Amino acid sequence: MARVLIADDEEAMRMLVARAIAMDGHNVAIAQDGAEALEILNRDGGAYELLLTDIKMPVMDGIALALAAARDFPNLTILLMTGFADQRERAHGLDAIIHDVITKPFSVAGIRAAVSAALGARKDGLAQAATNTGAA
Repeated sequence: MARVLIADDEEAMRMLVARAIAMDGHNVAIAQDGAEALEILNRDGGAYELLLTDIKMPVMDGIALALAAARDFPNLTILLMTGFADQRERAHGLDAIIHDVITKPFSVAGIRAAVSAALGARKDGLAQAATNTGAA
């Protein structure tokens, strides 16, 4: 199963998402904000398949985290979460580095499906990259 890093400043949301994702057998790490998540990514050498981050957080928001993570760990799939329409708009130009933006509130089934879709797209992308590299 996948290693997933969750960054959200709301403890209840972090725990809900962590439990939901763990139901599918994924290994989960959590961070309280983007700065802590970036520290975890750097500490662990980017050994995660998915970064699931809220957009609006103190210290370092999810957009800044996504930009730094995509730069430093280009194989990391990034999924953003937000409950604010204006924050969703801020993510609009990030299509090249993020998989999707999930709108809060969501159900347990909804977040599990979004994570599954993101990880499935990641596998497809890695397989395509391997095929392209082998054909070169």
